[in-house]
Amino acid sequence: MPSLLSAQHGELHHAAVTPGSHHDGHAGSSDGWEGSPAGIAYSERNHHVAGLFVVLIGLTELSYAFRWSALSWARFVTPVAMLTTGLFLVIWSDHEAWPIGSLSFAQSFFGQELEIVQHKLFGLAALAVGSIELLRRLGRLRRAVWMAPFPLMAVVGGLMLFAHSHGDHPAGAKIALHHAVMGTMAVTAGSSKLLSGWMKEQQTPSRWEVVWACLIVVIGTQLLIYSE
Repeated sequence: MPSLLSAQHGELHHAAVTPGSHHDGHAGSSDGWEGSPAGIAYSERNHHVAGLFVVLIGLTELSYAFRWSALSWARFVTPVAMLTTGLFLVIWSDHEAWPIGSLSFAQSFFGQELEIVQHKLFGLAALAVGSIELLRRLGRLRRAVWMAPFPLMAVVGGLMLFAHSHGDHPAGAKIALHHAVMGTMAVTAGSSKLLSGWMKEQQTPSRWEVVWACLIVVIGTQLLIYSE
């Protein structure tokens, strides 16, 4: 997932830049936001909100893995949670970015602030994959290939976390460790889901689907307790 699962971390961490600044190793927080009490509170809140949705997705996937729920509407929990998370990221991932900040749409999505661009792309990916999952669960996309985007997003997002930079944040080392742990779990989760589809295990539950779902729950929990 965000994955989504990369989600769910990198895109949510607030970027502290002003127009014209860069998120490289020497980029500071010219507006004093990065590492400030307000900036930390904003970032932590975003992580915690995302964590709620990721835990919800994980529990829903776990229910599916064990075939616990017979409720017809339960299959829509995951795509709705993904769509909500994606919309949240596109709007609120960065306080200075479009549509709530001073940066324009083009600067936010295509500018030189790579962290902001990544956040927006993560949000768009969640919206795209959430839409695919919704259509798939409505029976509109029946081919097996449409099951792949969800776990692939987790794998790609997890890998991206290893290269996601936050500039001169005072808690940079702690955030980097958080990235590494979450990235490892996201890659493992996505790979497990892909493996479950490839092996087509007949037993209920599938061991790989259980691994996938449990790791999503752990990632969501990590987001819920995230602090800088």
